[in-house]
Amino acid sequence: MKPQHQPVSAPAPRPAHSPRSALREVIGSVASPALFDFWAARVSRTWTWDRPLARIERIVSAAAGAATLVLRPNRHWRGCAPGQHVNVTVEIDGRRFVRPYSPSAIGAGQLELTVKAVDGGRVSTHLCRNARVGDVVELGPAFGAMCLPPDSAPVLLLAAGSGITPLMAMLRAHAAQRYAGPATLVYWARRREEFCFADELRALARQHATIEVRFVLTGEPASLPDEAEGRLDDHHVAAHCTTATHVFACGPDGFVERARAMLAPRAAGFVADAFTAPAVAFAASGTVAVTLARSGRTLALARGTSLLAALEANGLQPPSGCRMGICNTCACGKAAGTTRHLRTGEHDSEPASALRLCVNAASTDLVLDL
Repeated sequence: MKPQHQPVSAPAPRPAHSPRSALREVIGSVASPALFDFWAARVSRTWTWDRPLARIERIVSAAAGAATLVLRPNRHWRGCAPGQHVNVTVEIDGRRFVRPYSPSAIGAGQLELTVKAVDGGRVSTHLCRNARVGDVVELGPAFGAMCLPPDSAPVLLLAAGSGITPLMAMLRAHAAQRYAGPATLVYWARRREEFCFADELRALARQHATIEVRFVLTGEPASLPDEAEGRLDDHHVAAHCTTATHVFACGPDGFVERARAMLAPRAAGFVADAFTAPAVAFAASGTVAVTLARSGRTLALARGTSLLAALEANGLQPPSGCRMGICNTCACGKAAGTTRHLRTGEHDSEPASALRLCVNAASTDLVLDL
């Protein structure tokens, strides 16, 4: 009996390289991504090797003290789901600042950031008042669990101030996808003129039987049928929260924690984002752990002593000059942690920032580029 031989298929042909991938291989063999970005920016400010950048195409007023920036990302941005957050990097006076924002709208090739200027907020104030069409920002990958549930469960959205932005994106998605479950938005602001998207929200409620919107004022009387007054309380939300309801809350830390205490025990799910962190008290004495990234050493340094003096006391000799914060010789990169300026008393928690070792002391554990 002759052995049965199975036919052997020829190996599948390897897919041909696209012209774009072939060009990337050639360029990658002779230039680093940073060098490519440097020269590509001379042609188009959003051309990069792999960094997600976005150009501001339009800026419109969203409400009193708030603006919506319409962005056009380059091909490297991977997008995000409605309700998620994106780290946005902007350059202000030669320094890079990173802040998380939640797009209020995500469309074909575009996204919208609605930003409210906050007192003392360097980035929010810059984006609202100083950003211009043509400016470029960098986008990070999307993150966050604030997304519509996959089923048709009832949804309760609670927004205070600029906390409306992720919830607006979710409500727009709810309407566009004809989500079967009911969605109720309760939105707080001090004054009527501070409500973002008020006209669109009312239109969504008129056009979709499953959507209800309530505006709650804390600084002036209610005068319209869909308005109410007062701080977050049970009478604002009790009728909209059952054991089947998924609750999403976004706003200041105190607002979010009050919503959590009221609703998390009785809801099917509770997801929240607070855009102001609880106040942090920095100790004035004691020691902190300072990690030197290049050498891999970790030192215990005193809080009230300049970083330069503390490092020298541990046998290190970082470059220094005037020791007065003028010459910039001792400038050093900080990857993480909070420092205090010894003259002004100001705290700086910006990641990836530079500091002068001679006039700054550690307030928390630090990572320095030394």
